Amino acid sequence: MAELVRCFIALELSREAIDYVEEIQRMIKKKNLFNGKFTEPENLHLTLKFLSEITPEKVEETRKLLSQIKFKTFEAHLDQLGFFTEDNFRIVWMKLAGKGVWDLQKEIDNKLGGHFKKEERFMGHITIARIKKVHDKKLFLDYIKNMKIKKISFQIKDFVFKKSELKREGPVYADIEKFNLINE
Repeated sequence: MAELVRCFIALELSREAIDYVEEIQRMIKKKNLFNGKFTEPENLHLTLKFLSEITPEKVEETRKLLSQIKFKTFEAHLDQLGFFTEDNFRIVWMKLAGKGVWDLQKEIDNKLGGHFKKEERFMGHITIARIKKVHDKKLFLDYIKNMKIKKISFQIKDFVFKKSELKREGPVYADIEKFNLINE
């Protein structure tokens, strides 16, 4: 039986955006608000669609479908910090805003519609830290909610079909294929 491949479709960040996220991570780390792990710079991205584990045949089929997408380049920008719930902190994220992010995600969802379940609650976020334990809930909430984020804007010129291998040290991502957007 063929080995399954863990796959997702992502937007990558500009160098300037990655550098800024690293700066934010350092500021949060200095505060020592929680035990956990910060996302490595090479792993920072926005997941447009997580496909789970699929067969090599399904990888090829998905690659062909994604190659049919015709979408214009667009601008996106880093926005606020946040987390999913105030009861159980597991992830600190930074929002990647811009209408194109949402529209491209819908386009991908529609193209893969008959092959994968559509996203029910897409939220354009970049995971910047995974939390094991928060030391002081109120201090953590106040700090994250009040942190001002610079609006770093950059052009999205492509999206990437990636595979992910889970290792003890953390995930290792590799590109299956990069798909250029239409530059107009």
